[in-house]
Amino acid sequence: STTIFYNIEKEELFMSYYNPGESKLRIEKLRGILAKRGLDAALVYYDELNIANGWYLTGWCPQFEKGAVLVPISGEPILLGGPESEPFAQMSSAITKTRCFPVFMVPDEEYPNATIMNFGQLNEELRAGGTELKRIGFVGTTTIPHQVYLDFQKGFEGIELVDITDEYEVLRAYKSPWEIEQIRAATGLCDLAFDKMIEKIRPGAYEYEVAAAGEYVCRLNGANSFAYSCIVGSGERAKAVVPTATNKVMNAGELVMIGIAPRINGYAGTFGDTLPVSGTFTQRQKDLLNHMRETLRLTKAMLKPGMTGREIDVPGRRYYEKHDLAKYIVCPFAHSIGLMEAEAPFFGPNGDFALVPGMAVMVDISFFNHPELHGGRIETGYVITETGCEPFSKKMDAYFMKDL
Repeated sequence: STTIFYNIEKEELFMSYYNPGESKLRIEKLRGILAKRGLDAALVYYDELNIANGWYLTGWCPQFEKGAVLVPISGEPILLGGPESEPFAQMSSAITKTRCFPVFMVPDEEYPNATIMNFGQLNEELRAGGTELKRIGFVGTTTIPHQVYLDFQKGFEGIELVDITDEYEVLRAYKSPWEIEQIRAATGLCDLAFDKMIEKIRPGAYEYEVAAAGEYVCRLNGANSFAYSCIVGSGERAKAVVPTATNKVMNAGELVMIGIAPRINGYAGTFGDTLPVSGTFTQRQKDLLNHMRETLRLTKAMLKPGMTGREIDVPGRRYYEKHDLAKYIVCPFAHSIGLMEAEAPFFGPNGDFALVPGMAVMVDISFFNHPELHGGRIETGYVITETGCEPFSKKMDAYFMKDL
């Protein structure tokens, strides 16, 4: 599941999660945005929570510290971060030229042997090397910490900062064959996790036992991380939309909502399902879950090139309205998947982003805050083809194509 690359200078083999060809192509696409907008460089912010934009270029993310990638329109990209993650980056990132800054570091931690600089010094270094920056594109303006922005603005005083987040993130919407391969592999882990999690669902068991079974089999088979904390919500906890597993005991008669999102080489797969703790649905539970299954089938039928959220959302929403479920909708029925389990573009009732072949889409059907059954979710994914869509998981697709 990992990429092997050879460091010629050190004559060493490393295992890493990035694909060198993909990383190079993505940097060139970013430089295409810079050229189009008349920009001299891009600053791409990321951290452990907002991992995707940085991972897209590096196949890597620091632990504990925050960071950014500075990509000049010509010349070598630079990782900006902290000294604790610097050796890790130089071993495992597609971009290995690093510089360290206080604003990215663990607060109040000291690193006496590290070389730490400020953004003004970085600006001087770039000028000395022949890189004069007058206009810089920012990626991550909704997530970058205020102090990071202020420090960067001060260090590059007089330089125009331009938000290019939307243009950059659109690049991630269109998946390469290699990216689709990673999502498919991650979905394969979901299939394994589904079986193991079901085995642990029984009256008297703890929610965390179900999560542990899924996480273990995913890690055992190559997951490098998880795109969200494992969802296990039983009884009333199912109405919490994304309830992580707790020490609650599952009880007979309850439903339990489960989901997991393992990553392979940074790319997520996922599934969602809602099951009876006792092993048998009541008729009322079965009827409601069959409504969700029919909504999934109606939404899947809309997944074809050229369709937008305004069209994709209609059949399922009408079906929900017919069965008095629309008032329990929290999330629209389709979204993209990639480096994040749920990422743009989203295909809600006001969405104008059109599907194209190669896009990866989750059909995510749910209801929440129901007065009797609390909440539920079923979810599985598809890759858009020239004529429609194909399932990432044939197993889960077949499972949801039939009524209970």
